[in-house]
Amino acid sequence: MSRANTSPTDDRVTLRVLVYSDNPGTRRQVLGALGEQLHPDLPDLEFVEVATAPMVLSHLDERTVELAILDGEAAPTGGMGLAKQIRDEYEPCPPILLLIARKDDRWLADWSRADATASLPIDPLALPRTVVGLLQ
Repeated sequence: MSRANTSPTDDRVTLRVLVYSDNPGTRRQVLGALGEQLHPDLPDLEFVEVATAPMVLSHLDERTVELAILDGEAAPTGGMGLAKQIRDEYEPCPPILLLIARKDDRWLADWSRADATASLPIDPLALPRTVVGLLQ
């Protein structure tokens, strides 16, 4: 939370959450499950939706992202490989939540050094709990 953003037009603090998926439906599921106000102890969320790996890296270069949610099923660049690259190349690195479609892919998420996983399709009760845990 130390890197929380303030809007240039007001003094409200927001937490910037990057959501990466080539599938707009997946991005909508994530945003719908999280909403703008996730927890009373956390600032409002501001979402950055991206569909390509180069845009993920561009936003991380700005150092304004407090959490990265990456789709492990994204193509052509999957979220697992991208998570590994981010861990290897960015210091400090924001927490990474990896969306996985198969429970058996958990070992790949561990290999990528993601901080947490969530299932696809999105579980609207489980995802917010996981995100709160990463942001607190």
